[in-house]
Amino acid sequence: MTNYTIELNSVIEMTDEQFFQLCQKNRDLRFERNTKGDLIIMSPTGGETSRSNFEIYIDLGSWNRRTKLGVAFDSSGGFKLPNGATRSPDASWITMEKWNNLTPEERTKFLPLCPDFLIELMSPSDSLSETREKMQEYLENGMRLGWLINRQNRQVEVYRVGKEVEILDAPQTLFGEDVLPGFVLDMELIW
Repeated sequence: MTNYTIELNSVIEMTDEQFFQLCQKNRDLRFERNTKGDLIIMSPTGGETSRSNFEIYIDLGSWNRRTKLGVAFDSSGGFKLPNGATRSPDASWITMEKWNNLTPEERTKFLPLCPDFLIELMSPSDSLSETREKMQEYLENGMRLGWLINRQNRQVEVYRVGKEVEILDAPQTLFGEDVLPGFVLDMELIW
């Protein structure tokens, strides 16, 4: 399960619409694009990672249904970041205000914004340094709270605006703080 990066810009400049159509025509594959326009092809996850992702969706989705504070997304949701990259975090959330400010057309394509909250769950094939770079990219583009979950090391890196990254060793729970008030993720289901 390896990710592949294809340098496209030296050969072709793919528009946002062309990239969206490529993703729609190849729904069995997962794509991202970095700020240089390189195409990143990501393999499907294995069973353990998929199981953990599902547990995250259940908790985030239940909290979101209860509070009605925003809109939650799974790993197939794409976000066109302000820096030009198109990313698909493993789980993400935006405020209802941001959702309501999107046009009906914007809602059907890659959302032209950065999630307020997101989770990246490391797969065995993921590079820790590259995933950390993505987390920093999210911060620079408007993310307010992010969790990088490294199941192999049983660590969580917490990313917050204007603060140093906090590394938690084998936490039992994670809290949504002021971004997701009242949200608690039971990490025993994730490990």
